[in-house]
Amino acid sequence: MSTIDQSRLLQMRSSILNQNQALQRAAGRGGIGAAEGAEATPDFGAAINNALQQVNAQQTKAGELSEAYERGDTHDIVSVMIERQKASLGFETTLQVRNKLLSAYRDIMNMPV
Repeated sequence: MSTIDQSRLLQMRSSILNQNQALQRAAGRGGIGAAEGAEATPDFGAAINNALQQVNAQQTKAGELSEAYERGDTHDIVSVMIERQKASLGFETTLQVRNKLLSAYRDIMNMPV
């Protein structure tokens, strides 16, 4: 039988602990020695709220640019149309997400208990 080198054993232990901590951070559980005040992942409601605020801001920006073009304050029709398309795409995406959420809710409610 061969003898076990103590320094190599400690190095392997340290490596395993580091990998374990990395896996726990990836799973969102922090782990030993997790950074204090680390930014937590937002919950589902906060993520939806943030997305809706971004869509609303894009819609507002597109509306302001359209009004500026109609008043004659700007002659850059390309940027106006690009912003309107971005707003339209954001709105359509929001509708699709809403439809999927409602469908999932209905599926869950219709599940037999």
